[in-house]
Amino acid sequence: MGEVSPLVILVAAIFTNNILLANFLGMCSFLAVSKRIDTAAGLGAAVIFVTTFTTAINYGIYHHVLVPMELTFLSYIIFITVIAAFVQFVEMFVERFSPVLYHALGIFLPLITVNCAILGVSLFMIIRNYTFMQSIAFGFGGGVGWTLAIILIAGLRQKMRYSIVPVPFRGVAIAMVITGVMAMTFMGFAGMVTIQ
Repeated sequence: MGEVSPLVILVAAIFTNNILLANFLGMCSFLAVSKRIDTAAGLGAAVIFVTTFTTAINYGIYHHVLVPMELTFLSYIIFITVIAAFVQFVEMFVERFSPVLYHALGIFLPLITVNCAILGVSLFMIIRNYTFMQSIAFGFGGGVGWTLAIILIAGLRQKMRYSIVPVPFRGVAIAMVITGVMAMTFMGFAGMVTIQ
């Protein structure tokens, strides 16, 4: 993948290859925290921070430790460990500097550790054989794309409080329908740029 510009990968990760809307990774926290824009934006900022930095760290560990020592079979365990450690750092930081956001996110902040979108970004980086700069662009773009999706659905769910939703569609059902429509909408960007 050396010939693809990091800027192209960044734009594609946000729109055409959105980690959530194209690959449906990170749906649990997406559905659980997407009821209010402020908490969705706070969690989104944490996800951007974690995906960007863990992608860089995991790239270094994979290419400079695991590959030379022929331990690539440990990549899943190492990636999850790096993500868990970084999420602990983010949790302590948010608790210290924004207690209101910390209490609003509640249990969902530690659950970033098991957000499969973050692990997916690190795994796609390896599968697609990205360079370091491409990996950083993909990590940042993946986080921004996930954040964009959760903020959009949070805004729509807040507006729907004033709408009459049929009983069978209330709650998670309408959120899934909206997510599907959003995914189709983002597929409209597919002619712009795609990455493999």
